[in-house]
Amino acid sequence: MADSTTRSASEPARTIPEAKERTYARGRELGRLVSRYVRKHLPKRPAPTPASTEPPRLAGNYARLLPLLQLIPTALLILFGISFFWDFPGVAFNAFGQDLALDGLLRMLSVAGLIGFLTNWLAITMLFHPRRKHPVFGQGLIPAQRERVIFRLATAISEELINERIIKAKIDESQVIPRYREISLNVTRGVLEDGEFRRELKSLTAEYLHDVLSTAEMREGITRFVVDKLESHAGRGVYGVALRLYRFVNEPDFQRRIEAAVNELPSAIDPALDNLDHLLDRIPAHIEARSADIEEWATRVVLGFVERLDIYSMIVENMKQYDDLQLERLLKSTSNEQLNYIKYLGGVLGFLGGLVIWQPLFALTGFALTLGVLYIIDFALMKHAGMKQAGNE
Repeated sequence: MADSTTRSASEPARTIPEAKERTYARGRELGRLVSRYVRKHLPKRPAPTPASTEPPRLAGNYARLLPLLQLIPTALLILFGISFFWDFPGVAFNAFGQDLALDGLLRMLSVAGLIGFLTNWLAITMLFHPRRKHPVFGQGLIPAQRERVIFRLATAISEELINERIIKAKIDESQVIPRYREISLNVTRGVLEDGEFRRELKSLTAEYLHDVLSTAEMREGITRFVVDKLESHAGRGVYGVALRLYRFVNEPDFQRRIEAAVNELPSAIDPALDNLDHLLDRIPAHIEARSADIEEWATRVVLGFVERLDIYSMIVENMKQYDDLQLERLLKSTSNEQLNYIKYLGGVLGFLGGLVIWQPLFALTGFALTLGVLYIIDFALMKHAGMKQAGNE
């Protein structure tokens, strides 16, 4: 015998367990029907917001200087190598009445520049390396303080960037809940007013009720259910006494009337479904009348979720899954260019420091004059830009 899942939909269920299976199957069909028409009436999705793109690299003079700064270590090494063969032997010149000897200047400047570069390079490298602890060289600062770094990052993000107050303010500012409430109401109205949906819903409901109520065993079960409900609602008062007296006097007639009413249910389905349109018409109005309550409830649910959201723990748990290499890449991805500037500028500052070692008075005087001129130029340009912006406004 074929089971209920393979039997024709027009063939009625024969037993109550089979009717239950049909009920579950019809419930799934109803879910698919509603889902299909909800998708049909959903508004078109707006064009996806482009993913955040990385800001461009600096486009000013600093960006153009970086490739030149990268040549500094090589240039210093070349000068250091040249100093072994020629380093201004016996060369001097007179400036402001003083004789300035240049002998050994190349080595002094190249060594000072290399020390400045290597010092910064070593300091930056020691932030991340060695990743594993070594008996002699120890461990990089960030790998050694991994837990503390994660704690600090998670604390900064959860307290300053993404926290409960900010999320609540964003929800209120975006009016996301009222907008989705309006969308839901429009979709509900669109589905319920769709003629095709109503026809399919009536057809599905009629098939299900005919299928289930045509079963003799099911009608017997409904009869017992009706009798039990009549007795429980009648209670022990006058109506209860009258019902029990009537059953005692004429039980066969009582059962016959109940069974006759239940047997008429299949034929009463189609007229009852005619009233379904009226019921569906009333649903949007009822929902709209309670829209304020629905919005308040949705707001409480969302804000309750936000209040229970432990952002700090989420960040910590995710970052703890990073190994040392991933953590290094994360930190370098936001600061690598700046670290490179620091590293190569160390060579420049070291080179200038070599000039101070060679001739302190002349070097410091020249630096002071140069910085003074640069400050005046910078101040003038800033003031000009401010006046231009004020004129445009």
